[in-house]
Amino acid sequence: MSKSLLITGGTGSFGKAFVDHLLDNCPDFTRIVIYSRDELKQWEMQNKLVEHERFNALRFFIGNVRDKERLEQACEKIDYVIHAAALKQVHTAEYNPTEFVKTNINGAENVINAAFKNNVKKVVALSTDKAAAPINLYGATKLCSDKLFLAANNMAGRKDTRFCTVRYGNVMGSRGSVIPFFLNKIKSGKLTITDERMTRFNITLSEGVSFVDFALKNSIGGELFVPKLPSYNIMDIVKAIAPNSNYEICGIRAGEKIHEEMITCSDSRNTLDCGKYYVVIPIEKYFKNYLKLFPNHKRVPNEFSYSSGNNNHFLKVEEIRELIKLNIDKDFQPA
Repeated sequence: MSKSLLITGGTGSFGKAFVDHLLDNCPDFTRIVIYSRDELKQWEMQNKLVEHERFNALRFFIGNVRDKERLEQACEKIDYVIHAAALKQVHTAEYNPTEFVKTNINGAENVINAAFKNNVKKVVALSTDKAAAPINLYGATKLCSDKLFLAANNMAGRKDTRFCTVRYGNVMGSRGSVIPFFLNKIKSGKLTITDERMTRFNITLSEGVSFVDFALKNSIGGELFVPKLPSYNIMDIVKAIAPNSNYEICGIRAGEKIHEEMITCSDSRNTLDCGKYYVVIPIEKYFKNYLKLFPNHKRVPNEFSYSSGNNNHFLKVEEIRELIKLNIDKDFQPA
């Protein structure tokens, strides 16, 4: 049975990787719509994929998630939506708050309404660890977006459209992330470190694609899916990339945390441990609807939280180096 899918932010790092996954592994998706606002990135993506045997399954729509009418048009005859479009830079959000509200919150509402109007079957929205107990504007807009998508399940009425959210940590090698930044900075001979105590969750792009695909196939609506990920300490990144390099402490920037959370202790009473991942159910009385879907689950302890600082799995320096070679630069050598 043929299916159709639209991905907002389809020319971003995740969008391109997810489209590659669909083309290579999902022949039943016969119409794949890439929706984004950058015509150059779309042109580059078309040129890269033009020789693919399934190139004819692709459709490219120029559009912004802020544009309700254009989004509704793009969602016509679409079965599934992956919502990956967002403004994401923490420090940029602190100085451009209304722009982040327009894209991350109003854009989320537009995706929901377009999905309802076109009877989309399922929407999977991408979130971020910064949406858990946010202290910065970016995280606050993504938390609001999460709440909109999860609440949309209660607004569906007789419609069959269902919504879920996937929350994960820093994507290794993505634009603006710390490792490519450090790899570029070592050319100058000195690295800048915000705080030596800082930790972050780590996920590779391929792991992110696989987890979103899992949510697309297994959600029934209303879940917040969180994968179990390793953490790293910022100083282990330094040791992996440039063990002999000088570094300078520049201090935490506006809106940054020492450690990131993906599940707060306030969410613990609604959280299931399902082995390789957690699932947060928005309202406890609905637990019985989900327990049959996750037969190997267990309830997490009261006051449980999932933080990059209290994680039981930290990447070692050699593991970080190997991940850099596999996911960023196969010719990488420590400086």
